[in-house]
Amino acid sequence: MNTENHSQTAAFLWSIADLLRGDFKQSQYGRIILPFTLLRRMECVLAPTKDAVIREAHAQEGRPDLVRERLLLRAAGQQFFNASKLTLGTLSDTQTAADLMSYVQSFSKDAREIFEHFHFEDFVQQLSSANLLYQVVQRFAATDLSPERISNFGMGIIFEELIRKFAESSNETAGEHFTPRDIVHLTTSLVITGQDDKLKPNSIVTIYDPTAGTGGFLSEGDEYIQSISQQVTVSLHGQELNPESYAICKADMLIKGQDVTSIKLGNTLSNDQLAGPEHRFDFMLSNPPFGVEWKKVQKQITDEHSEKGFNGRFGPGLPRVSDGSLLFLLHLVSKMRDPREGGSRIGIILNGSPLFTGGAGSGESEIRRYLLQNDLVEAIVALPTDMFYNTGIATYVWVLSNHKAAERKGKVQLIDGSQHFAKMRKSLGSKRQYITDEQIEDLVRLYGRFEQTAQSKIFPVEAFGYRRITVERPLRLNFQTSAERIEKVLEEKAIQRLEAPARQRLINALQAMDASVLHRNREQFSKLLKKTLGNHDFFPSTPELKAILNALSERDPEADICMVKGQPEADAGLRDNENVPLGESVYDYFEREVKPHVPDAWIDESKTDAQDGEVGIVGFEIPFNRHFYVFQPPRPLEEIDRDLKACTDRIKQMIEGLSA
Repeated sequence: MNTENHSQTAAFLWSIADLLRGDFKQSQYGRIILPFTLLRRMECVLAPTKDAVIREAHAQEGRPDLVRERLLLRAAGQQFFNASKLTLGTLSDTQTAADLMSYVQSFSKDAREIFEHFHFEDFVQQLSSANLLYQVVQRFAATDLSPERISNFGMGIIFEELIRKFAESSNETAGEHFTPRDIVHLTTSLVITGQDDKLKPNSIVTIYDPTAGTGGFLSEGDEYIQSISQQVTVSLHGQELNPESYAICKADMLIKGQDVTSIKLGNTLSNDQLAGPEHRFDFMLSNPPFGVEWKKVQKQITDEHSEKGFNGRFGPGLPRVSDGSLLFLLHLVSKMRDPREGGSRIGIILNGSPLFTGGAGSGESEIRRYLLQNDLVEAIVALPTDMFYNTGIATYVWVLSNHKAAERKGKVQLIDGSQHFAKMRKSLGSKRQYITDEQIEDLVRLYGRFEQTAQSKIFPVEAFGYRRITVERPLRLNFQTSAERIEKVLEEKAIQRLEAPARQRLINALQAMDASVLHRNREQFSKLLKKTLGNHDFFPSTPELKAILNALSERDPEADICMVKGQPEADAGLRDNENVPLGESVYDYFEREVKPHVPDAWIDESKTDAQDGEVGIVGFEIPFNRHFYVFQPPRPLEEIDRDLKACTDRIKQMIEGLSA
């Protein structure tokens, strides 16, 4: 069944919401349509074995629940069952609500729980009170959602389409719930391509998504592996924060015959429910929310960082609170298998900020440093803009591995896929573009070939590192006791606190000095000032003297250098930083790049890196666009002049037209 038909089915299911107009708010439609769609799909999946299950249920009455559940699952031939004789089509028109709830209660435990996350019973009662329940039930009962007509994969797409409609109708952002399928397909292909050693017959492969949404990445990973390998068991694991997305993901897994105990509900960052050394995965795929702050879970994360360090998930550092996407990346890295056991591969979608936000020594830079220095980053692919339902920003797929092929060791591949897109016939929210299957194959080939081309650049890891040195220049001041500067002295806080007589003695002393002389040496002026103040019975404290000198001074490049204990004093206003490429001597760089321009500058050697103790703080950034920048020469001036003239002529004509 092709995508067109999936869209038609989704549109038909959504049209059932027309019955709800007037009685329900638009923002509630999805909360009714989604669970009913799930219920109907589950009913269609169970239809072939329904009679056998009812017979078995009858035979097993009175047996312990666990035994009964196991036998009924076997009779159903699925990961779930329903032991009721009822179906949506046979609910009575007089006591529909009671029949429907009894029907839902007859599901096995995991399936029942799905409807609880949708608060299904509340909506059933509301539909019943509005006299709409029977009509809604009849509509769903008449829709064919059988696996023969719609594959599990197709059903996943229908659910996503419904969620998107739900999100639009309630002004939510659909992008929080799922990733467009073309991006899912690309990311999965990049991560799983060339991994034949992991996909040998009879092997078990694990896939994990810490931001599982409705399970798109998990389904696609499963689908992809099944399509390229024989007899491989795929085990899916995930955690999701939103209860409705979680319920859909769980239903999807149940219908596919997956073990749903590995799909968890909760916040992955503050409450990792798949923690512990037994939870290490072969492949990990994630599209964490872009630029979402983590203030709500700040305490748990900061505690884990400070108390557990590298024994926890966030050892390398913490990004700023306004964007938690790098926390998800660290979380995934903590779940990598030991390289001696085959290692792990990660595909994660991030916006531009994790590439370069944060200077040397910041949390972001330290996280990049950890990933790059441990040689975990294999490739980064720039995607086109306008690819997501809720944002048009530039995004990137990061591919990480702790088991790199020999030729990739110590290297990072950057791929510019920003021109790999086709325009959509009809945009979906912010999504105006998509990547075709051919373009996905092309990007996977660029990645697989690992060659230097216009769209694929290869760099040693060190190329992204630098040392930030602090360059100081000496303070040079002149001093003068002019009327304006004396005025400034009186504005200083330390001087305003003086008693009136003392302040007057200070003014007398300053006015006694020659206002026309410009002093260009602080030590000499200071001596003269103290002497004059003493002559006028004014003996300043250190803060007062500092305030007076400050107010009487101005920066002057011609003045002598201000010295402290025989060393030049640095001028904070002229302080500058230089980023020295990693691997180059900071002193050679300084002599070549700085000294010729500012001969009196020096390096502040007290600023050293926390990790290696050397002068200069190490930083890492990945300036993606700089590496793919192509210079476009400006147009010839005559051409620009011609265009401007045409434009001004048009404006003239319009003005004449108005005044005519």
